Amino acid sequence: MCGIVGAVAGRDVVPILIEGLKRLEYRGYDSAGVAVIRGGLHRIRSTGRVVELERLAQAGNVSGELGIAHTRWATHGAPSEKNAHPHVSDGVSVVHNGIIENHEQMRDHLRSLGYQFVSDTDTEVIAHLVHLHLVRCGDLFEAVRLSLRELVGAYAIAVINAADPARLVVARMGAPLLLGLGTGENFAASDASALVQVTQRVVYLDEGDCAELTRERVRIIDADGQPVVRKEQITELTAAAVELGPYRHYMQKEIFEQPMAVANTLELVTRARAVVPQLFGTDADKIFNKINGLTILACGTSYHAGMVARYWIEAVAGLPCNVEIASEYRYRETVNNPDTLVVTISQSGETADTLAALQYAKLRGHRHSLAICNVPESALVRASDLRFLTRAGPEIGVASTKAFTTQLAALVLLTMALAKQRGRLTAERETELLHALRHLPAALTHVLEVEPAIAEWAAVFARKEHILFLGRGIHYPIAMEGALKLKEISYIHAEAYAAGELKHGPLALVDRNMPVVAVAPKDALLEKLKSNLQEVRARGGELYVLADQDARIAPSEGVHVIQMPDHADLLSPILHTVPLQLLAYHTALHRGTDVDKPRNLAKSVTVE
Repeated sequence: MCGIVGAVAGRDVVPILIEGLKRLEYRGYDSAGVAVIRGGLHRIRSTGRVVELERLAQAGNVSGELGIAHTRWATHGAPSEKNAHPHVSDGVSVVHNGIIENHEQMRDHLRSLGYQFVSDTDTEVIAHLVHLHLVRCGDLFEAVRLSLRELVGAYAIAVINAADPARLVVARMGAPLLLGLGTGENFAASDASALVQVTQRVVYLDEGDCAELTRERVRIIDADGQPVVRKEQITELTAAAVELGPYRHYMQKEIFEQPMAVANTLELVTRARAVVPQLFGTDADKIFNKINGLTILACGTSYHAGMVARYWIEAVAGLPCNVEIASEYRYRETVNNPDTLVVTISQSGETADTLAALQYAKLRGHRHSLAICNVPESALVRASDLRFLTRAGPEIGVASTKAFTTQLAALVLLTMALAKQRGRLTAERETELLHALRHLPAALTHVLEVEPAIAEWAAVFARKEHILFLGRGIHYPIAMEGALKLKEISYIHAEAYAAGELKHGPLALVDRNMPVVAVAPKDALLEKLKSNLQEVRARGGELYVLADQDARIAPSEGVHVIQMPDHADLLSPILHTVPLQLLAYHTALHRGTDVDKPRNLAKSVTVE
């Protein structure tokens, strides 16, 4: 969601801040702003794109050697210049990610002390509170620490003071924040991608950390007020990895990066003759021997990956598997089973609902946890006993693509490791599946060749307002993912159903104006699915079918068929995902929407 960049240097930091915001645009935002100190505090804000903010900075000749910047995704208060960050209180300026839950009480308290509020945001409370403590103690770092004791909620903040032009103070609780280390300059950001143009040396702050940055040093204090040293790391992220290159959109780039992303994710088993529990951590063997079931917690696309995994885990590993929407799980009374493995799935590892769901599971007595994640330093990975990193690389487009297919690849490995541990995976079947995994990147490359045919479908779909997606068994979640992608970026209403449920309601919607997309692999449910498709045709519905070559579904009047180039057995859901991603992408192109930054959505949902 919101993005933070901060810098203290011996040079003008405005270009650094602006470039950092540009690299955070993928997170989703509705306004942006910059505050710098140079002979006083200078602030510019805009409800336009970051490029508009850059134009305003250049026109106003805004510069400074200390500054903070922000992209805001509205929570408290509508998108407007007055609600855009940074917020100011008599020389103190603050940017903030997260939500302050007790902001109304704090607002009343601060008003009683004479502070005036000009925005509708919860963040303005922080600016006034820091100013209040600064007046009392005279030190910005201490003022921030005292303020944080009074705040309830989630936050990552960066604070500067016009009277202290060489110091930046930052803190985090429940929202990501990292430091970037330079030579004679230091930085802070909510995402490493914002800093790759200036440094690859990063320090990830822990929950409750508060840090002070000057040009020459960084000082960190933990939640208990004790000085600490956090490990410096070299991020693998590079500037080239987050550049668009020859592609029209990041989503298109990331769809076509899937063969390589999956190959990177599977690298540890590419030459292996066996799958071992240690793929998931040094204690995995011991933990896998103790568990008697799995609970998967995730949101959005990651939830769909979990739904696919349930079919694999129960059928192959013989373990009961429950899949929960994280935002629902955390608010209901669950039946405690301490021998359940809690698996969390997240691209960013900072999704607020998934983190809270994991914490709730631990409070309920669940002893074992595994994170499947794309970001090694994320809060979710650090909070879990075991972890598997998907190695998808940076995913900039809001609509997830390569993160999903790499999550599925990781979940196949988890299924195999669990099945082998339980004596349910023969050596022959293990060899067979490992061969299929090695072939998977090439199979994905072949599937991308259906793009021209998909683009023809998209030209038709772009004129529609309602589309139905059908799948059966393990491909029902893939239909759900296809519908989600289409609605996310084309704004067409799309729904997915298990095809066997047609007669229980959705069939009433079917007519010649509603395209019906069906995922039709050659599996045990194919003949059942064919019967469901006949039900659609009998009502005049127009069918668009993704079929395996040997599924024996031929094109005819009202039936449009794209033949998939590969049949992948257990891995079929991964291959059938790609055409649905392409369908959403090309439909959005025809409709002229902002593919990478769809309205009302954000990439990393770090608030509830």
